[in-house]
Amino acid sequence: MNGLLYPKTIIGKNIEYLENRWSEKEVLNFINEVDYSLALLIKRNVTFPTCDYRNVYKMVITKQITIYYSVKNETIYLLRFWNNYQDLNNFNFK
Repeated sequence: MNGLLYPKTIIGKNIEYLENRWSEKEVLNFINEVDYSLALLIKRNVTFPTCDYRNVYKMVITKQITIYYSVKNETIYLLRFWNNYQDLNNFNFK
């Protein structure tokens, strides 16, 4: 794997949202879960299922959050952190 690319806002907005709703301990646990999951992904130790979008995979981080990503030319692109309690009819990558 060459690396991991993502817009800084993809994580920042989510952490900011969680900080307003969760305790500091819960936020730190979530960050640790994300770090652990991304490390597995980068090392290619696991394969995650595809979703309804072509060449897009989903990685469940917690029961509340799923990360959607794609892999191109050995680079991982984080596309979306998704709150699993939202209506999937509103889901898109635009």
